[in-house]
Amino acid sequence: MSPASGVASPTRIPVLIADDETPARRGIRAMVERHPDLLVVGEARSGQETVSAIESLRPELVFLDIQMPDGDGFEVIRQVGADRMPVVIFSTAFDEHAVRAFEAHALDYLLKPYDQVRFDAALDKARERLQRRSIDERLLHFLERVDERTRYLQRIVVRHGARTQFVAVSAVDYLEADANYVRIWSGDKQWLVRETLSNLEKQLDPTRFLRIHRSLVVHVTRIVEIESLFAGEYVLSLNTGKKLTSGRTYRAAIQAALGI
Repeated sequence: MSPASGVASPTRIPVLIADDETPARRGIRAMVERHPDLLVVGEARSGQETVSAIESLRPELVFLDIQMPDGDGFEVIRQVGADRMPVVIFSTAFDEHAVRAFEAHALDYLLKPYDQVRFDAALDKARERLQRRSIDERLLHFLERVDERTRYLQRIVVRHGARTQFVAVSAVDYLEADANYVRIWSGDKQWLVRETLSNLEKQLDPTRFLRIHRSLVVHVTRIVEIESLFAGEYVLSLNTGKKLTSGRTYRAAIQAALGI
């Protein structure tokens, strides 16, 4: 943690920048310093540093990275307490599906990479919230949503003899049953795990992953086009260029999940 020298002026908003990447912290600081009503009082590089900085520096606004070591952005909120958190502007590289969740709960976010215009728009919303000086019930509701989501599998363990590899669920395009194994696809990469597709599917977030065939589960955000076949099947085109054919018995589930 690297607190700034001096004490925040009563007329300036004390700001904390929390991000594990040095270039990202520098970029946010540069954008903050273009606003004379803001003052950076500290920086943090991990979840625990952020918690300590919030408790010791008492910032009124924090730019909070979602993915940090030693406790992510959500864990920071849990430890500090949503009712005691400063106003939060999330900084995230999450996919569009996750961003829609932020929007649904009216939380401010900056989707990396972002520019000064997008930064200033989020900052305007933060200023309005600071003026109200009230407990943000939306943050409490959003944290409940995050707690629900984190019950699902976040990464898949792949073992190769003495080696163990971890594949982030967010990077998975689709999963394919292969006898007593599941083949995991991400772009042109693939991994094989000794597991049944049904057991693995139960551990995945059903709002993100959809069973389209007895042998296929697909990450819904990867679907860019869908074509209906005469036999009641669909051909789903993924953003990787891969095409998957659904089973007829999954037609209704696909229609409900994709709104078609």
